[in-house]
Amino acid sequence: MTTETAVANDDVLTTIVEEDHQAPTFAELGVDDAIVAALTADGKTHTFAIQELTLPLALGGSDLIGQARTGMGKTYGFGIPLLHRLVHAQEVGLRGLDGTPRALVIVPTRELCIQVFEDLQVAAKGVRITPAAPGAERAGGDSAAPGAERNLKLTAIYGGRPYDSQIAELQSGVDVVVGTPGRLLDLAQQGHLVLGKVQILVLDEADEMLDLGFLPDIERIMNALPTPRQTMLFSATMPGPIVTLARTFLTQPTHIRAEQANDSAVHERTTQYVYRAHALDKAELVARILQAEGRGATMIFTRTKRTAQKVADDLAERGFSVGAVHGDLGQVAREKALGKFRDGTVDVLVATDVAARGIDIDDVTHVINYQCPEDDKTYVHRIGRTGRAGRTGIAITFVDWDELHRWELIDKALGLGKPEPVETYSTSAHLAEELGVPSEATGRVGKPTGTRSSSREPGDRVERRERPARTERPKRRRTRGGKTTDGAAAPAAETEPATTGRTAAGDGPASEGDGSTRPRRRRRRRSGSKATGAGSNASGPTDTGAAAAAPAAD
Repeated sequence: MTTETAVANDDVLTTIVEEDHQAPTFAELGVDDAIVAALTADGKTHTFAIQELTLPLALGGSDLIGQARTGMGKTYGFGIPLLHRLVHAQEVGLRGLDGTPRALVIVPTRELCIQVFEDLQVAAKGVRITPAAPGAERAGGDSAAPGAERNLKLTAIYGGRPYDSQIAELQSGVDVVVGTPGRLLDLAQQGHLVLGKVQILVLDEADEMLDLGFLPDIERIMNALPTPRQTMLFSATMPGPIVTLARTFLTQPTHIRAEQANDSAVHERTTQYVYRAHALDKAELVARILQAEGRGATMIFTRTKRTAQKVADDLAERGFSVGAVHGDLGQVAREKALGKFRDGTVDVLVATDVAARGIDIDDVTHVINYQCPEDDKTYVHRIGRTGRAGRTGIAITFVDWDELHRWELIDKALGLGKPEPVETYSTSAHLAEELGVPSEATGRVGKPTGTRSSSREPGDRVERRERPARTERPKRRRTRGGKTTDGAAAPAAETEPATTGRTAAGDGPASEGDGSTRPRRRRRRRSGSKATGAGSNASGPTDTGAAAAAPAAD
C-alpha cells in the first residue's frame, strides 16, 4: 500500500512505500512483451518504487523529474519507457527509426555510462523494431532495409576510448546513445553524432554532473536538441542549479520522489561503525575486517589516487583478491577491474570517490571508508554502495586524529549521533565483537596475489624479474708508460717495463678504447739525436735499459 502526499511549495509528489506493499509487475504496467520477456529472463519481474511511479507517466511521453537514493532502480525507471517508446515509435508519435539516434542518455562518468548501457542491453535483448518506411530520411549507414525488422541498436560513447570505433558505430546506425558530456559534445561538433532527431532525452545522476562541472556542456547539448521532445531528469538530490536546469529545459514536469518507509538519507538499512584509527594500523585493521563473518563483495574508498593504489597493493601482498579503480589507471584497466569485481573474480575493490561514481553492484556487503570523506554528501554516496535494492549492509569509517573536525561536521549534518569515534586498533576486542572478526584472524590470508590494477588473474603466480648477470669489469692492461688502457696509473708493484707495442697476449693493439694503436714515445740517443718515430724500421743502440724499437702493428 502506498500513501501519496503532494507538497505544494515544491510541487513534489512524495510517495512512501510501505513494507507490505506488493509492487506491480512490468507487464501489469503495460510494458512491451518483448522487453518484459528480456527482463524476466534476467530475473526481474516486479518494479521498485521509483519505477512503479515513473513508468505510467514516462510511457505516456510526459516530462518528469525522478528523485530517489542510489540503488533504488532509477535506471530502469527511465530505461524501460525509453525502449518501449522506440519499439512503438509510430504508435506514440515518434519519427521513424532510420539509424540516427532517437534517444540520448547523458551520464556523468565512464563507469556509469558502461553500467547504464549494459542495463539497457539486458532489457533490449531480443527486442525487434521496424526501421523507417521507404522514402523516409535514413542514415547512410543503416544496414537494415526499410520495413525489415532488426534488433534495437545501442551504443556507449565516453572518453578514454579510441574515437574510431565509436565513430564507426554511429555511422553504421544506432537508435539509443548513452554517453558522457565531453565526448558527446566533441563528436557532435565534429558532425559524427546527429542530435537533430533526438526525441527522448535522459539526464541521469544530474547532481553528480553538477559536482563534476559538466553543467555548461549539458546546456550546450540540450540547446542543440530539437523540440518538442520528452525529457526525463533523474537525480538523488535537487540542488539549486539542477532545479533551474529543469525549469529551463523541461515542459511541465512531474516531480516524483519515492522512498521506503522509515528510510532516511543515511540509509537505515546499513549498519554504520565509526572508529578512530591510527594511520600505521589501518592496513592491519582492513585486513582483519575483510575476514569478518558473512563478508561478501567489499568496496574501500580513499580520497587520493595514490592511497587507493597503495591500499590495493598492500592487500594483494597480504593474499586478498583485490582490484583498484582510480584516475591514474587507463580506461581499459579500470573496466577490467570493475568487470572482475562484478563477476566475483575479485571480492575487494579499492576506489576513489570520482572513479566510484556510478558503480552499481547490488551485492556489496561492506563499505570501508579508509579515509574520512570530505563532507556529508560524499559520506552518503560512499555508504550507498551497500544496502541496495532492499538488502542490508555494513559501513565502516576510519577517522584519523587530524580528521576529527571533519567527521564532527559530517556527524552533525546527518545526525548520526557519533561525534566522538571510539579509538580502535586491529587488536581491539570491540572490533572483533561488533564486526564478527574471528579471534584467530591475522593480517595475512595467503600468498601475495599480485595487483597493479588487477592486470593479473587472481591466483596467478607473481614472477620476479630476473636481474641480469653483472658484467665483469674488463681487466686493465698495462702499457709502455706504466698506465692502464683507461688512463689510470697502474700500481707500482705491478708495473713492468714494456717490450713491445702489443699487449702481453699479443692479440690486439695496446689500446682497445677505439681500436687504434698507441704511438710510442720518442727516445733520445746518447749523442742527443732523436730516435726514429714509431713505425720506422730504424734500429741502433739505445739508452741503457730501453727496449729496442719494434715494428708497428699493422
